[in-house]
Amino acid sequence: MPHAVSLLRAERLARSVKPFLARGGFKRERCAGCRLAPSHCLCALRPSMATRAGVCLIMGDIEALKPSNTGWLIADVVEDTFAFGWSRTEADPALLALLADPQWQPYVVFPGQYAAPERVVQTVAAPDASPDGPAKRPLFVLLDGTWAEARKMFRRSPYLEHLPVLSPALSRSTQYRLRQSGRDDHLCTSEVASLCMELAGDALAAQILDAYLAVFTHHYLQAKNQSPVDGEGEAHRRLRALSAQRHPRAEPVVAV
Repeated sequence: MPHAVSLLRAERLARSVKPFLARGGFKRERCAGCRLAPSHCLCALRPSMATRAGVCLIMGDIEALKPSNTGWLIADVVEDTFAFGWSRTEADPALLALLADPQWQPYVVFPGQYAAPERVVQTVAAPDASPDGPAKRPLFVLLDGTWAEARKMFRRSPYLEHLPVLSPALSRSTQYRLRQSGRDDHLCTSEVASLCMELAGDALAAQILDAYLAVFTHHYLQAKNQSPVDGEGEAHRRLRALSAQRHPRAEPVVAV
């Protein structure tokens, strides 16, 4: 079933006046489900799972069209992923409705130095019930685009100005190898989502996102270089082991 990012990609393609050609990628046929060459298809490895937290992707104009985009990987893994295109002049009513939905506590994920200090947090609310009822589920709002696009979205989106800004402490360098940012402290979108999932208590989802990114990177680069996939490599073994933990077997019932 198509997820939020694939639907946004289809909508953006329908508005295109000419075919989108990814820079630096291969020009061969691509699988509609994973954007890779059919010979290197990733669809059978998709590790979708339910999580406490959700993800709201606000995407730059052509970000959903890029085969190297990792917001797609988040939507593959996290069932409650939402995706919207960003516009400077108007906001999608469905996005505004999502941010106002009482089941969610949205957090804009962005470096704290760009926000007023009183808005910045480094943790999310615990899942414990409050006197007013069950705690709201965290909704991580990720601004998905180039660094310049993300800063523009942060500055020019009035509907985000009342939300807390989550600025998680970075404890690692990026492992993303499909696009160059020039800085090790600039994580790709799926790596940021992994950090957020860990803060929300979705530790398994965080680990799966990291493992899935490694497998996607391997498939992408092998396709680009016209080399076979190593399905028994460390990245694939780790993803299989983690994916198996999503639905642990029930303990057998022993008759007495």
